[in-house]
Amino acid sequence: MTAPHTITPAQLARLIGTPEAPVLIDICIDDDFNEDPRLIPTAVRHPFKHIETLVPDLKDRKVVVICQKGKKLSQGAMALLRTHGIDAEVLEGGIFGWRDFGGPLLPASVLPARGALWVTRHRPKIDRIACPWLIRRFIDPDARFLFVAPSEVLAVADKFDAIPFDVEGAELSHSEGACSFDALLEKFQLTMPTLSAMAKIIRAADGTPDAHAPEAAGLLALSLGLSRMYRDDLEQLGAALPLYDALYRWARDAQGETHDWAAHGGAK
Repeated sequence: MTAPHTITPAQLARLIGTPEAPVLIDICIDDDFNEDPRLIPTAVRHPFKHIETLVPDLKDRKVVVICQKGKKLSQGAMALLRTHGIDAEVLEGGIFGWRDFGGPLLPASVLPARGALWVTRHRPKIDRIACPWLIRRFIDPDARFLFVAPSEVLAVADKFDAIPFDVEGAELSHSEGACSFDALLEKFQLTMPTLSAMAKIIRAADGTPDAHAPEAAGLLALSLGLSRMYRDDLEQLGAALPLYDALYRWARDAQGETHDWAAHGGAK
């Protein structure tokens, strides 16, 4: 039986990638972390002895505390957070349990600083919405995005210490047969079947040569419609993220489901 205030790897996996995902705090000691320097998607490292310094930022948020085995460190840190009214839980089995479950892990060496700036071309569509969605849901929930003139993306990246994407000359951009979403998946080693299914659709909707997916036409139509609804790029991004949340849930949970009138009691 699962202990109180504990979440299983399977339960956490259902939340990661969704707007309901909790704040993940990795408190592994350095020696343990260095044995396998990877993080669960969106997790941030923090010293367990200073866990209470996070309290002001965790009010009204669900939190999962992670250590190597899910024992004394995460149990103690969770209990301390709960004394401050934080809705904190422990990841059952810790990193070992998550790894045995087969959950995704990101190499810490390639992760940007928390709250990093990212920059791309203005008037975003398809790939330039999909990439921020992926970054916010799997890499850094606090990431900030700048939308600027195409000719200025690389210069803005240089002057403002931002990470450029989806522009010629950037590391995270199109390559033969792949779009910028694919580049992010490869960079951060997000080898998940659900994200691969999304990438196929995004690739085709974005006009990647020889990329085909029947769902791509719908994604393209919705993306173009959103671009006509909003003049402000950040407002458009905010409106579009739920579209990709829905695509993620379809790719994860509903690919085999169909819909027709007869199935709902209509005339045959």
